[in-house]
Amino acid sequence: MSDSTVYLDHAASTPMLPGAIEAMTPYFSEVYANPSGSHRFARQARRAIDEARDDVAEVLGVRPNEVVFTSCGTESDNTAILGAVSRIGGVAVCAAAEHHAVLHVVEAVGGDIVPVDGFARIDVDALADLLDEHSAAGRNVAVVSVMAVNNEVGTVNDVAAVAAVVRRHAPGALVHTDAVQAPSWLDLRALTPHVDLLALSAHKFGGPKGVGILVERGGPRIDPLIIGGGQERERRSGTHNVAGIVAAATALRSTDSERATEIPRLIQLRDRLVGELVEQLDDVTETIPRAGGEFGVEKVAGSAHVCIGGIESEALLFLLDEADVCASAASACASGAMEPSHVLAAMGVDREVALGALRLSLGHASTEADVDRGIEAITSAVTRLRSHRPTRTTS
Repeated sequence: MSDSTVYLDHAASTPMLPGAIEAMTPYFSEVYANPSGSHRFARQARRAIDEARDDVAEVLGVRPNEVVFTSCGTESDNTAILGAVSRIGGVAVCAAAEHHAVLHVVEAVGGDIVPVDGFARIDVDALADLLDEHSAAGRNVAVVSVMAVNNEVGTVNDVAAVAAVVRRHAPGALVHTDAVQAPSWLDLRALTPHVDLLALSAHKFGGPKGVGILVERGGPRIDPLIIGGGQERERRSGTHNVAGIVAAATALRSTDSERATEIPRLIQLRDRLVGELVEQLDDVTETIPRAGGEFGVEKVAGSAHVCIGGIESEALLFLLDEADVCASAASACASGAMEPSHVLAAMGVDREVALGALRLSLGHASTEADVDRGIEAITSAVTRLRSHRPTRTTS
C-alpha cells in the first residue's frame, strides 16, 4: 500500500498498531521454540502466552482460564456454535443479519433464523416466541447467537436484553456473541457478563491476521472443534501462534486504553464524511442514521454505510480502486450478477437501493486527509457513473 492510499475499509481489517508489531518481532527470531515443549526455551514461549492471556482476560473482564486462543474470528464462531450443539444437543438460533461465520453454521446444523428490524437489530419479541415454541414442543435450544456490532452497517445490538430473553425462555441455552467488530467501540467488560461465549479477531483491532479469541465463561461448556494436540487445555488443539498471540494482546490493551479518545475523534471524521456525501450528491441515503436518538439506534463511530442511487457498487468500487481509495460494498458478485447483501435484505432495504451500497469504515489510522480525499474521489466517481447512464426516451 502506497503513502497515497486512502484506506476506508477498517471494518474488513485494520492496519497493525506499531506497538503490536514491536511486541511480536522477538518471537520470530529469538523466542521461536514450540511452547508445548518441556525445555527452558519452550517454557519462555509458554510464559509469553500466559502473560498475553492475563492481559486479554483483564480487558475482557473474565478469568484467564476462560480465554481460548484460536486462529480467527470465524473459527471462534464455528467452535462456539458447533461445540454447543455437540455438547448440549438441540437447536441453534441466530439473527438474520449475522456474519456468515455464524449464519452459515446455524443453517448447516438445521437451526433457526430470527428476523431483524430495519436497523439490523434482532427482533427480541420474535426470538422469545421462537424459544417458547421450541419449549412447548419439547425441543432443546443449545445456543442463541447475536452479534454485538453489525459488521456491515455498524448497529449495536442490546446483547444484555437478548441474553435476558434467552435466560427466561430457554434457560438451558448458551448465549454467544460475535463481538469481532466491538473492541474499538465498546467496553467489553460490560458485555461479557451477559454471555457464555464471545468471539474476537485480532486483525479487527490493530493486531495480526491469524489470531482469534474465544471466551468460554464458566469453564468447559462446549466440545472442541479441533482436537489432537491437547493445547489450550484441550479446548483448541494446534501449535500456538506465539508471536500473533502476544501481538493480539498488545493491540487489545492499546485499543482498550485509547477508546475513550478515539471515539469522539472518529465520530467527527465519520459525520463529516457522510455529511459531505449527502450534501454534494443527490439520492444518498445513510443506512443507519448518525443521530439515532429518535429511533433509539446506537451505531459505532467508525461506520459510514450509505446507499447511493443511480449507480452499482461494483462499478463504483472499480473507480475508487483506480483512485487509490479502499472501500467495500455490502453486496457480492455471484454468477456475474450483483446480489444485495443479506444484511440489507434482512433489514428490508429495497433491492435497487441495496445495489448501490457502499461501506466506508474508519479506524485508528484514519485522518482528516483520508476523509477529504475520500469525499473527493467518491463524489467524482458517482458523478462520472451517473453521467453515463442511458437516458430514457418517450414516444
